[in-house]
Amino acid sequence: MTDSPTRGRAAKLDVTVPHSARVWNYWLGGKDNFAADRQVGDQVLEVYPAIVDVARHTRAFLGRAVRHLAGEAGIRQFLDIGTGLPTADNTHQVAQRVDPTCRVVYVDNDPIVLAHARALLVGTPEGRTEYIDADVRDPDLILTGAAGTLDFDRPVALMMLGIMGNVLDDDEAYAIVRRFVDAVPSGSYLALEDGTNVIRPEAAHQAERVRADAGDPYRLRSPEQIARFFDGLEMLEPGIVPVSRWRSGPELPPEVDALCGLARKP
Repeated sequence: MTDSPTRGRAAKLDVTVPHSARVWNYWLGGKDNFAADRQVGDQVLEVYPAIVDVARHTRAFLGRAVRHLAGEAGIRQFLDIGTGLPTADNTHQVAQRVDPTCRVVYVDNDPIVLAHARALLVGTPEGRTEYIDADVRDPDLILTGAAGTLDFDRPVALMMLGIMGNVLDDDEAYAIVRRFVDAVPSGSYLALEDGTNVIRPEAAHQAERVRADAGDPYRLRSPEQIARFFDGLEMLEPGIVPVSRWRSGPELPPEVDALCGLARKP
């Protein structure tokens, strides 16, 4: 069964201000972006061309993580926060190929994502998908809305890819992730990825400054700071690694400035 994508608050579209979901879409070669998004996207590319590799490898990590969760881990419920604009192999598509009964709730606060929600919500008849228009900084709103689709007495996979860098204050960011982790039962998982600056530090710092100056700030965090998001959880192998290196096969691709991990709540 598939529901209508109208939960959450109404978002207003301002095409003069760049939005991370649309900038990300531009780097992935999508067309759902505006001049302001392309401008900051090009400025970042000028100082940090490897951001395209970050975007592509992050998308590939999502697929590998969801396949593991729905397959080996047996997870049937997913809360994908900061989902971004739909592209190939969205969370529900990957999960429902493993088991058509999987339930997926997407969360984002970009009006263009909301406009594409109907595309996101084309899932299997046996499963269920939903979209919530909300900001990651309002976890209670998200959890209340998701409870209409997900059973929080059963394990849930929290997908938080490329979202926490939008929360600039560290204490606030850790508190948000903890609120979500506390809301799901034992046997749930946290899949988290975010930007860092350890592979190409100078270029990454320049890109960070460009985004801040353009009104689309994004906080890069150290490996130690990213590891704190997983406090109290059981980290799966290979631990916290660049997204390009998470169970990517015997031929390791180059490292990129985005770290990820998958961990289980005991």
